[in-house]
Amino acid sequence: MHFHGTSRINEKGHLEIGGCDTTDLVRRWGTPLYVMDENLIRRRMRQFMEAFEATDLSFQVAYASKAFSTLAMCRLVEEEGLFLDVVSEGELYTALAADFPAERIYFHGNNKTPSEVARGLDAGIRLFVADNFTELHLLEALARERGLRVPILLRTTPGVEAHTHDYIQTGQEDSKFGFDLGSGQVQEAVRQCMESDILHLEGFHCHIGSQIFEVEGFRLAVAKMAELVRHCREQFGFHTEILNLGGGFGIRYSEGDEPLEPVRYVEAIAQAISQAFSEEERPEIWLEPGRSIVGEAGTTLYEVGTIKEIPGVRKYVAVDGGMNDNLRPALYQATYEAILANKADCEPEETVSIAGKLCETGDMLIWDAYLPAVESGDVLAVGCTGAYNYSMANNYNRMPRPAVVFVADGRSELVVMRETLDDLISQDVIPERLKRKTIPASS
Repeated sequence: MHFHGTSRINEKGHLEIGGCDTTDLVRRWGTPLYVMDENLIRRRMRQFMEAFEATDLSFQVAYASKAFSTLAMCRLVEEEGLFLDVVSEGELYTALAADFPAERIYFHGNNKTPSEVARGLDAGIRLFVADNFTELHLLEALARERGLRVPILLRTTPGVEAHTHDYIQTGQEDSKFGFDLGSGQVQEAVRQCMESDILHLEGFHCHIGSQIFEVEGFRLAVAKMAELVRHCREQFGFHTEILNLGGGFGIRYSEGDEPLEPVRYVEAIAQAISQAFSEEERPEIWLEPGRSIVGEAGTTLYEVGTIKEIPGVRKYVAVDGGMNDNLRPALYQATYEAILANKADCEPEETVSIAGKLCETGDMLIWDAYLPAVESGDVLAVGCTGAYNYSMANNYNRMPRPAVVFVADGRSELVVMRETLDDLISQDVIPERLKRKTIPASS
């Protein structure tokens, strides 16, 4: 497993993260356990901010909270000076409960409900990223009821799609998100905003993909968006104040992944902006990294349980978690690397497949992991689980969701409590007709 941040092998031969021996973490907090390297999270946020500060661009960096949203994470984001991108009422509620400044929150999503829009308006968030015409009408109606003028960006599908190294340009991108650029939907949305006394259009948003390891796609997106900006200025007299280029910056999950440092992405974007816009028309540039901030900072610790060998076929090693705490291998065929945390200094000697304990054949975390001799009771550490693992955690098979701890400078702090069995049934209700009836005693 590739080590990130403060991860290292300590003098006991154990995996250590944030100055904490992972075997001690397991004894204290149990397994499965999400461990988040706080210093690495902060460093990633600062890398994006410092990269922009070295340019002549006006900018904002927002953390995409869908990657990992908790009260404690919101506090880290606030302390580091970033904005917060939310995509649901739950994420907004979490941010506000953490006392995150509403004026640094903006709201994404392709199907915002009236309740979500109302909560955002009432909280006074910075703006909404409007996704479709239905939403424009909803925003206008609810803001008018409140006597408000609502600031928005229009999400666009610019016809640039990134698949790691492969960039595809199409006239009309097929996506559930955003106003299509090729068909003229964006221009019609701009016209409606310009005619409204409620909708205050400030600019545009686009997102070209995820796990992007090169910069060409962002250059293409800037060029496409610059054309839109010029067209809207000429046709409607609209001056674009903000251009949000989304996220999608890749991380290293396994061998073969070669992500760039944040500064490389920012430098390429800054160069493309300078080429595409004159200094007078240059908008403020926003980015919204999520995975690239928390992904590599997360490690999941499991206890090894049963071991099953099929001679000449495969050796299965089962752990006490699985697709309930890491859905991505089953959902996306995502790949991960692992080590035995309690044998981190031992030489690998066998190839095994890491199985979860859920009742699904597809509940496999890693198909071929090269590890030291595995025994029941070992601690397996799976790296790069900071993004979309806790976020997608579920209760399939009535499995309680794991705890989350932040580690830094030799201390570990609980930020999400482990669910209990009582938590699992806390929302269940037995109808009166199904309640056990008391049988009268015989006289």
